[in-house]
Amino acid sequence: MHEFVGRTQTLSDVLDPARANALHATLGLSGAAPQAGDELPPFWHQIYFWRPLPEGQLGHDGHTRLGTGLIPDLGLPQRMWAGGQLEFREPVRIGEAAEKRSTVEKVETKEGRSGPLAFVTLRHEILQGGKPCVTEVQDLVFKTVGKGAIPPTAPTDEDHSETHSFSSTTLFRYSALTMNGHRIHYDLDFCREEEGYPGLVVHGPLLAQKLMLMARDRLGMLNRFTFRATAPLFHGQRATFCWRPDGTLWVRGDDGRQRMTATAA
Repeated sequence: MHEFVGRTQTLSDVLDPARANALHATLGLSGAAPQAGDELPPFWHQIYFWRPLPEGQLGHDGHTRLGTGLIPDLGLPQRMWAGGQLEFREPVRIGEAAEKRSTVEKVETKEGRSGPLAFVTLRHEILQGGKPCVTEVQDLVFKTVGKGAIPPTAPTDEDHSETHSFSSTTLFRYSALTMNGHRIHYDLDFCREEEGYPGLVVHGPLLAQKLMLMARDRLGMLNRFTFRATAPLFHGQRATFCWRPDGTLWVRGDDGRQRMTATAA
């Protein structure tokens, strides 16, 4: 078992309504922004529980330096948020204090089709008033820089769909709200020259956030949500966010390829 398994971290925050208003605007949502006392929309806990560090404690890619905090240095430079699972147990209220308890659950290495891979699984518990409200399992993948596998063709039998694209401004604002310093989301030269991407990478959690809000609008509320990233989407590219009544969701790029899959209940 890897030495990082079992490491924990606890962060506390007061869920500032101003930050929720900022995310409401960044996502381009209609209607009134949520206020103090309202239920925090699903996955919006991502904009809280910051752990800001001096730049000297960050890695070259802008993230917390590997081998510190909760993420081990496994010798693989390219980091991606591969997917996650969420369970919504109790409402989280805006304007009130809350706590996030994080634990390293698993560290694995394996050989993929394009080279070595490493996976880190984190479990996050969001508590308010001492009561567990949200459980999130987060899967991170690390790999060498290089050409990835061709993503699968996405289905076209959706019952409902929405089309979105993401500007560099939106990516910058979402990075700021989530205190995400990863340069693939705002530094175009870094993306092209060091990570081999053609453009700024749209945050996997931002795609999942759009799918989660779509599912909530169709279902009325969410109990569980699972998502898996299958290929990156880049700034300026149009993508179709798709829903079927059985709770299946996915993101289809303008090339017809699948970018993300999800299930909701």
